[in-house]
Amino acid sequence: MSSSKIRSLRGLALVLPALFLTGCSKVSGLGFEEGLSSVNDQSLSLWQGAWITAGVVGVFTLILIMWPAFFHRLKKDGPEFPKQTQYSIPIEIVYTIIPFIIVAVLFYFTAKKETVISAKTDTYKHEITVEGIQWSWQFGYPEAGSAAVVTGTPAQPPILYIPLGEKVRYTITSNDVVHGFWIPAFMIQMQNLPGVTNHLEFTANKLGDYPGRCNILCGRNHSQMLFTARVVTPAQYQAYLETIKGSAA
Repeated sequence: MSSSKIRSLRGLALVLPALFLTGCSKVSGLGFEEGLSSVNDQSLSLWQGAWITAGVVGVFTLILIMWPAFFHRLKKDGPEFPKQTQYSIPIEIVYTIIPFIIVAVLFYFTAKKETVISAKTDTYKHEITVEGIQWSWQFGYPEAGSAAVVTGTPAQPPILYIPLGEKVRYTITSNDVVHGFWIPAFMIQMQNLPGVTNHLEFTANKLGDYPGRCNILCGRNHSQMLFTARVVTPAQYQAYLETIKGSAA
């Protein structure tokens, strides 16, 4: 291979990681918007870090694949094959230690973020019950009374009202099979388990409607288990509670 081609390949090996890691001064949300909820504040950086790690590993692996293909191929005028190596103990050790370190670091940050996200506190201002049913959702608002329950159907998905900027504790249950309470934009999911009560606390930080769904295969009409998470002002939230107080919707 000519020296100019070698220089070009080396330059490409240096440029690819640089292009991947730089560009904008702010790392992309990679499909998620920043600041929608208190969960995003924790999980978005983990999401970005995992993708950056995967990209670096991918570029490095590509270089390792391309290097022998270009620099150690059999020359046309060479009478023999290049020297064959069965194994290399130092390289095998490096290839074992590096993935272990990557997985350990990702595990550490995942456990750290998960601890914060799933923490139970006494500082929540509102409570909402979320029950998964085949095949829709029941949202209860204890502040408006025990009868203030909104029940959806596959034909008429319910709306989950959430007050802006105020922490809500969600009590998550199921009365039949396993469901998954999931609001993708908020980067959050919690399982609805029969006979088990789960709790989740978070604060919504931006007004708007956000699609929600069940993300665990729960039966024939699983794909129709939809709902809308509607973030409203605290005043609008209190007004909504008044409309459903004392009667099931």
